[in-house]
Amino acid sequence: MIKTIRNTLCIALISALPLTLSAAPEEDASEPDIVIKQMEDKTVYEYRVNGFLYAIKIVPKKGKPYYLVAEDGSDNFMRVDEPRFIVPKWEVITW
Repeated sequence: MIKTIRNTLCIALISALPLTLSAAPEEDASEPDIVIKQMEDKTVYEYRVNGFLYAIKIVPKKGKPYYLVAEDGSDNFMRVDEPRFIVPKWEVITW
């Protein structure tokens, strides 16, 4: 009898586990937060992930849009006209 109750409780707990995991809201870190600032002579788009500002797109009223991209994970930004040519500078292993 005790073995049957224990098995029933184990099955109930195991079956309830996916329900509790699926009920938790999932945050998608791959989607950036975009802040748009409208100014007189340009529009500025700030791209952030987890609060880190990694890129700024500047669209002037006259002229070609350009990007400022954080080049080494700090506050140093590099101007690029095409963001697809940015080479990642991630540090994978150090010792």
